Amino acid sequence: MSTRATRYFEADRARIEVIPMIDIMMFLLVFFIMISVDTIAGSGVALDLPSSKTPQALKDTQITIGVQKDGGTFIQGKPVKPEELSARLKAAKAKGKVDVVIAGDKEVALQKLLQVMDLVRAEGISSVGIAASRAQTAGDGAKPAK
Repeated sequence: MSTRATRYFEADRARIEVIPMIDIMMFLLVFFIMISVDTIAGSGVALDLPSSKTPQALKDTQITIGVQKDGGTFIQGKPVKPEELSARLKAAKAKGKVDVVIAGDKEVALQKLLQVMDLVRAEGISSVGIAASRAQTAGDGAKPAK
């Protein structure tokens, strides 16, 4: 047999391809980061929502306004000033019916939430909701209130 024929029948050593494993690990990392980010849909800002025993799930909301405890307002993760917020609401109202949800941190001042709500209503939008998380009851593993 020639050397060419013997090479054909010899088995190559097994190789572990590292590049596809790195790709898979990167996809898993991105997936878990996206899952672990606790944000309100549409506001783009992580907020600690106040809890309620009777929250209702809303259908699709067109605009979600996030209000942080320092008073900053956000739409889709971008900070907006009251003038910009008013302009965006006016533009949305011109397109048709607008539903707005205000997602305020549980430590934000009530006055700040009312200012945002007044701004929304000043643009003629009457469909306004406030985001809340479901309160845990004593049976859910939460400590009972004293």
